[in-house]
Amino acid sequence: MKFLRIGAPGAERPAVLSADGTPLDLSGITADIDGAFLAGDGPERVRAALDGGALPPLEGAAGAGREGGPRIGPPVAPHGKLIGIGTNYSDYAKATGAEPPERPIVFIKPTDTVVGPYDPVLIPRGCSATDHEVELAVVIGRHARYLASEEEGAAAVAGFTIANDVTEREHQFGHGGQWGKGKSFETFTPLGPWLVTPDELEGGGSSPLGLRLRVNGSLVQEGSTGAMLFGVAYLVQHLSHFMALRPGDVIITGTPAGPAMTRPGKPYLREGDVMELEIDGLGAQRQRLAAA
Repeated sequence: MKFLRIGAPGAERPAVLSADGTPLDLSGITADIDGAFLAGDGPERVRAALDGGALPPLEGAAGAGREGGPRIGPPVAPHGKLIGIGTNYSDYAKATGAEPPERPIVFIKPTDTVVGPYDPVLIPRGCSATDHEVELAVVIGRHARYLASEEEGAAAVAGFTIANDVTEREHQFGHGGQWGKGKSFETFTPLGPWLVTPDELEGGGSSPLGLRLRVNGSLVQEGSTGAMLFGVAYLVQHLSHFMALRPGDVIITGTPAGPAMTRPGKPYLREGDVMELEIDGLGAQRQRLAAA
């Protein structure tokens, strides 16, 4: 299934895509796509309603995500934790000159950085090193504490989506080198467009997925989740020993090579630039850069 949320910020309505791509109304089943929905029997009820043809089209949702159409918000309500993984691709480590980590590098982003997949991204005031990072995002669907195996880690996953881990490098590496400062600006985590359940993907999401990011039409990032140093199931299991993972929490799993800081001339993002992101089976995003 592909879940999504359509509407203005703070007023998104829950939907699921039909086989022909029509957003269907889930308001009779749930008030939102959130942790409570994912942890309960919400997905099973939606699947039964889909199979029975009992869901009507979501009113006013035609053209959602298109220019001038209804807004698509982040596919899960951003009320849980937003956990980042750093330097998790072998080609990224090589491009940055970093030693591949022996254990996952973990950081936390504020959930109020989360916006929809087509919302503008704001360049922070006084900053000139805003960068892009296309990433596979993992949404947790059940409580996970001290998991004993990667199998348990995989079972805790409700679904997958696309994230853009926008980063201001000047504040990530300068002024004392604090990742939190470089990654916590408003609009710095576009998420979506869909929350795709594992059964929609080959291997339940464990098989490699291609990732791509273009800036102004030029392909600048292209990679595969198969190059991750730490896979999804391991990350969920590992994190569960350091924090309680709860339904609705989101893990962004790192980016492949190609961010501006690793390319000749360091062509950081500027006002008016357009980013386009896609991951196989998970849809696409598009954001225009604007001044804060």
